[in-house]
Amino acid sequence: MESGVRSYSRAWPVVFDRARGAAVFAEDGTEYLDFFAGAGSLNYGHNEPRLKKVLIDYLADDRMVHSLDMLTTARRDFLETFESTILRPRGLDHKVVFPGPGGANAVEAALKLARKVTGRESVINFTNAFHGMTLGALSVTGNSMKRGGAGIPLVHATPMPYDDYFNGDVDDFVYLERLLGDGGSGLNEPAAVIVETVQGEGGINAARAEWLRGLADLCTRHGILLIVDDIQMGCGRTGGFFSFEEAGIVPDIICLSKSISGYGLPMALTLVRPELDIWEPGEHNGTFRGFAPAFATAAEAIRTYWSDDALERATLAKGALVESHFNAAVAQHPDAGLISKGRGLARGLQMADGEVAGRVCEEAFARGLLMETSGPDGEVVKLLPPLTITEDELRRGLAILDEAIAVVLP
Repeated sequence: MESGVRSYSRAWPVVFDRARGAAVFAEDGTEYLDFFAGAGSLNYGHNEPRLKKVLIDYLADDRMVHSLDMLTTARRDFLETFESTILRPRGLDHKVVFPGPGGANAVEAALKLARKVTGRESVINFTNAFHGMTLGALSVTGNSMKRGGAGIPLVHATPMPYDDYFNGDVDDFVYLERLLGDGGSGLNEPAAVIVETVQGEGGINAARAEWLRGLADLCTRHGILLIVDDIQMGCGRTGGFFSFEEAGIVPDIICLSKSISGYGLPMALTLVRPELDIWEPGEHNGTFRGFAPAFATAAEAIRTYWSDDALERATLAKGALVESHFNAAVAQHPDAGLISKGRGLARGLQMADGEVAGRVCEEAFARGLLMETSGPDGEVVKLLPPLTITEDELRRGLAILDEAIAVVLP
């Protein structure tokens, strides 16, 4: 009965039933190691016991579930925990907008607010960006296949080259700077720049910290708001809670979703500097912007994993293990054109083309490992395991990947 638009079920043609930690189980009991983690929505794994208990207790106690933007104890607990454990220790004083249940809602709110604040329409996005499938988010997305599904012209956005788009042959931002300073360039004055510090769907392209600092400086000098889309790379995926921490920048607007609930429940945030919070009451809303069970698990996830730096250190260590493993694979197949990419536990191994990468993922699935491809042509084998994966599980998955590569590459 499902539409042909479904995709993951084509790559993994089994019926899944149960999941725990970094493992998922088909209905026949077959176990699969999960290097996908709900496309980054399950940073703490499937059915994490502490979060599950909080969720079950919350529901069993007849607590508020649907609340729009009414005041609830669950909302208060999340906001207080988020401020004291995440925002304040990082010197951030952003206001919290609950824009709706998903990442695209967070992006739409960010774009809408940036235009309202500045009175401008144009937004700068980047090559190979992905920001969501609604029309506003799609207008700042690079993938031509996804853009082609819009059915109407996608306007009011101008793509610029992402870091290393020209393989280091062109100085950073030389083109954008020239357009911004040239009255004859035809570039509409931008309201904002929207950027991912690591482009997940775009191919695990990791921007250098100095490039991000240069972008933040450019925005400041030209009076342009800086939006960081941290939907997939936030909540610890690259190490720190926010992926931009390493660069030492402070975005004007931050988009979060995916793992913010901690349990895979729908939830999204748009964080805005206080002086940008100029919404009129009800000017931006949504029926499911107050899903209280997600507030409950989100608060507990923050208390459990972000009260110290243990998870951050473990993520960086596991990421270094994957990077070393990928570097070895590159060396073992010198004629295959492999490229190791990524930061933290967002890792990619670029293949010669999408066909090769797809076959590697197929062979890995046949051996009990879930992975997807990314990049404009699906040429990157993408790893997003739960951050809580054990080292033994991580090494077991990498061994399966090695077997898959050995089968596909000559």
